[in-house]
Amino acid sequence: MDWKFLEDLLSGVNKYSTAFGRIWLSVVFVFRVLVFVVAAERVWSDDQGHFDCNTRQPGCTNICYDYYFPISHVRLWALQLIFVTCPTFLVVLHVAYREERERKYRVKHGEDTRLYDNPGQKHGGLWWTYLMSLFIKTAFEVTFLYTLHYIYNTFRVPRKVQCDVSPCPNLVDCYIARPTEKTVFTYFMVGASVVCIILNVCEIFYLIAARAVTMKQRGSVHTKCDKILD
Repeated sequence: MDWKFLEDLLSGVNKYSTAFGRIWLSVVFVFRVLVFVVAAERVWSDDQGHFDCNTRQPGCTNICYDYYFPISHVRLWALQLIFVTCPTFLVVLHVAYREERERKYRVKHGEDTRLYDNPGQKHGGLWWTYLMSLFIKTAFEVTFLYTLHYIYNTFRVPRKVQCDVSPCPNLVDCYIARPTEKTVFTYFMVGASVVCIILNVCEIFYLIAARAVTMKQRGSVHTKCDKILD
């Protein structure tokens, strides 16, 4: 997968993000995408080939591997990274829509006129789009963490599993390659995901609080204006 393309797209989002959003982008690239590409993919590169069972029954090893690992950790993480970064593009698309409206407005009414003070400023519909993207990202993060734990019942990779699925002749022992290393990477990726969830929640509260303060200030200005007119 060409993660550079994803990086270039998300880099454009940085100028529309809050401080929490910029930290989130840094965590995603440095502690998730970079670690995933440089290290995690190599650890699971030939996972099935190093999955050994103490039987020579044809098909038993493959069936046991599929039974205990219905989806690889790295493929699940790849899907997770794609799903949690895609909602951010809603903001980019909304800003692009505003800029196009701004361009058409100037063509119709003259170059000195403006429809928006700043197309990238988070107010009105763009504020709701940004907030919605945060809720969607958080929902995806939680869903994938739950899915990973639901499939494997734990975030720890065991050293040995026992399998009696057909066509295995009896209960066989199967051994997983590099379980300690895989456990470390699993906890690291889970920890990075939890950090991203915390940052998303903090940004949600920040946006709501900032909007509340702005609305209060506007209310105060309107009150002062009404008193002056009276």
